[in-house]
Amino acid sequence: MDTRFLQTFLFVAEHGSLAEASRRLNITPAAAAQRIQALEAEIGQPLLVRAGRTVRPTEAGLSILSQSRRIVSDVRQLRNLAASDQLAGELRLGAISTALTGLLPATLRELRTTLPEIEVFLLPGTSNQLYPQLTDGVIDAALLVRPPFELPKTLEWRLMRSEPLVFLCPSAWRREDIPTLLATRPFIRYDRSNWGARLSEDYLHAMSYNPQEWLELDSLEAITVLVSNELGVSIVPDWPRPWPEGIDVARLPLPEATRPREIGFIWPRASPAARLIKLIAERMNKTGP
Repeated sequence: MDTRFLQTFLFVAEHGSLAEASRRLNITPAAAAQRIQALEAEIGQPLLVRAGRTVRPTEAGLSILSQSRRIVSDVRQLRNLAASDQLAGELRLGAISTALTGLLPATLRELRTTLPEIEVFLLPGTSNQLYPQLTDGVIDAALLVRPPFELPKTLEWRLMRSEPLVFLCPSAWRREDIPTLLATRPFIRYDRSNWGARLSEDYLHAMSYNPQEWLELDSLEAITVLVSNELGVSIVPDWPRPWPEGIDVARLPLPEATRPREIGFIWPRASPAARLIKLIAERMNKTGP
């Protein structure tokens, strides 16, 4: 059995979309569909069924989900163990969007040039999406926001960047004081389901601010564009460049200090890929955002 077929099945089952799975696997939707058909032929049962606009596992598909994850993870670990005496192998790395654009590119460019034997597969997502995929063995490591709970001793954490919260407003409003802006202008909130956004929520409560709620978005880039168009204000982490082009915003320090958003690598201490992960972390520290 080709484990690529299992991996494709897992991605379709997890994301509910053949198109999304093919995008993340960097193959065409037709190729993804062929892999699913080949797997179903080998298993002897239909594994996926369309439900409206989404795709979900059948009962047979659900019954093999956990074992499929273990098989894919075991095969990946075997490859890394076989390459343990050399800087080569495959690394499945999850990363939040601002890390994908601001922290990883320079490091990955250097790795492709100096260590082409290392194959890095990137999986984008939010921190609370990537963490369970890490603990389930779907990915080897993740670059995400520090979890709002104590990490188990089986996981290693390495801080890569500390981002203070800043007040975001159109440049034309920068001379107004922050409490007044929060009281009089629409507030565009960073989605509270994101771990990093909870810092903003804690700050508002601590300062007893009652902003004029308008929108709640999970994209820092989208928030910045709306603020630039004088549609409101926000409190966001000061994430690394690049920011959207053509924006005209002011990033102001908050009146009182607050906890920063911490971005770091997290991985299982016993992972066969630990050497590769530490290598990427070291290169990232050298190249910077």
